[in-house]
Amino acid sequence: MTRNRPLDPAWLRGMTMPRISRRDALRGASLLGASAFLAACGVEGSDGGDEAPQAAGFWESQTKAGQLDFANWPLYMDQEKQGGKTLYPSLQDFTKETGIKVNYKEVINENDAFLGKINPSLKAGQDPGWDLIVITDGTPIGKLIRPNYLIELDHSKLPNFAKNAAPAVKNPSYDPGNKYTLAWQSGLVGLAYNPKLTKREITSIKDLADPAFKGKIVVFDDDETWAHMTLIGLGIDPMTSTEDDWKRAAEEMKKLRPQIREFVDNAGMAEGLSSGNAWIAQAYSGDIYQLNNSGSPDIKYVNPEEGAIFWTDNMMIPKGAKHPLDAITYMDYVYRPEVAATLAEYIAYITPVPAAKEQLKAKAAKASGEDKAYLDDLVTNPLIFPSEADLANTKRYKPLTVEEEEVWDGIFQPIMQS
Repeated sequence: MTRNRPLDPAWLRGMTMPRISRRDALRGASLLGASAFLAACGVEGSDGGDEAPQAAGFWESQTKAGQLDFANWPLYMDQEKQGGKTLYPSLQDFTKETGIKVNYKEVINENDAFLGKINPSLKAGQDPGWDLIVITDGTPIGKLIRPNYLIELDHSKLPNFAKNAAPAVKNPSYDPGNKYTLAWQSGLVGLAYNPKLTKREITSIKDLADPAFKGKIVVFDDDETWAHMTLIGLGIDPMTSTEDDWKRAAEEMKKLRPQIREFVDNAGMAEGLSSGNAWIAQAYSGDIYQLNNSGSPDIKYVNPEEGAIFWTDNMMIPKGAKHPLDAITYMDYVYRPEVAATLAEYIAYITPVPAAKEQLKAKAAKASGEDKAYLDDLVTNPLIFPSEADLANTKRYKPLTVEEEEVWDGIFQPIMQS
């Protein structure tokens, strides 16, 4: 259960690192050069790969193996402790119903590092060791879709997805028609602030330029998130942005640079807001929800009026997986409203199944005390269940090719390093 969870570094790493997928890669690239670094960590450095189409009748030839090897991020599954062991109740329920035993491992701590480990197997057409993986949209997914490293999904086996998935996660720009991926969880990147310190509401990206906030603003220490927010502030959709747009955004970032106290990771964001050293911060919606439930109730989160960033972590089956039918069975299972509700209650990010809200409302009606207070807040909180209007005013991370990434880094990294 997530309520009143103490704010600890393990949680911050586990819950937030998926959203800063390129940070370690960018730090390495700043020393080695982007292409050299990507080659060194084993991430495919070109759009080439296995271009052969999926064999006709692939899914018809698959049989249930009774096993699922599932790689995910830390603290991204409902869990409880029994006798010193970590158990995953929803996975246990899945096994009871289907007979499929789940080998669940929290082995993904950063997208590129994980992709670097499985890329040699994918490139060789061999089993990568996992039947199901969770990877972030934008550039990371492109590194799997472009070289044809994922199994095409059979949507006849995904009736719960068809019936229950939110419009926001159907037919995403990074995977038209959900050909390869289904959403696991989503979130928003906006602004968080302490109104007791700012003395006014923060509503716009333009508010960051207020001289009253000089030295009191923190932004994330990768060259992706601040740049995307700046593009949005200029009225530019990052998905369709050009090199000229990036240069224009860079000029705006240079102007704002004196306002910035420091570049931080997610732990630094949380600590800065909690201590009062930072009055305003770039922030992930789910993190602020957790902060509000971990001793910092005064911190507010806002989607800027110009728009927020909407990200999604996605389930997918890598080519060469030994148990694809077991994997797709689980992918559809989590789109049941009652299962999605269990996950949302623990994870506290945006569920891809809107009907989970009614499940949680029903549970809240039967609960009492602290449990009821937590569930009542969960179902009414826009950080967990945003409105259609909230999501309508959002933009996606731009998937960058290797060539585009080098240009992007050349434009934005000098600003971050200044």
